[in-house]
Amino acid sequence: MSYAEDKNDLTPQEFAEGFKNSSNAILLDVRTPEEYAGGHLPGAINIDIRGYEFHEKIEELDPSNTYFVYCHAGGRSNAACEFMRSKHFSKVHNMLGGILAWDGETE
Repeated sequence: MSYAEDKNDLTPQEFAEGFKNSSNAILLDVRTPEEYAGGHLPGAINIDIRGYEFHEKIEELDPSNTYFVYCHAGGRSNAACEFMRSKHFSKVHNMLGGILAWDGETE
């Protein structure tokens, strides 16, 4: 299966392909800073969905960009994507299964 730009939930393979083929896309890790420090996808920025400033930090982002969002198992990233869509972010993609399902490179 290949990446579809209008698809919200992506398998890890679709997620990797979509991110690679999207110019200026942003990779967003919504786990805690401790989880992020334990290993994350290369180039990901960390905004903790459980953090006090999550909503404020998301609202500082450009809603016209494309975002690829992940967490540990997929639940928090799904919630983050829903919040982002409620704030008029139209190109937001959630990785199904989170980093647990990822078999690519981490740093």
